[in-house]
Amino acid sequence: MEIHKAEIVTRGDNKFLVLNLDEGSLEISLTEDDPKKVKSVFNKLLKYLKNGPFNFEFQDEANDLYVHISKEYITQLNQELTSVYDELEHYNLLNEEE
Repeated sequence: MEIHKAEIVTRGDNKFLVLNLDEGSLEISLTEDDPKKVKSVFNKLLKYLKNGPFNFEFQDEANDLYVHISKEYITQLNQELTSVYDELEHYNLLNEEE
């Protein structure tokens, strides 16, 4: 299973949870409520998941609310990614290996 890095990035007054993949990075705002953006990120993760299982690793030693939120988010996201991958595999919906 591949492990990708997740980190918090600050731009101005906004904070983002950045999910780094081989094909680029995806961002989820931690300071704005944008369900369409979150759905878009999750759909992109599902497409990437069809190529093989992966999880995210989040490490930040800061002790603030955004770090705690991000750690919990990554824990739940990893559980969901594992569950969805198992379903994709069960229904033969994974991309064929070349």
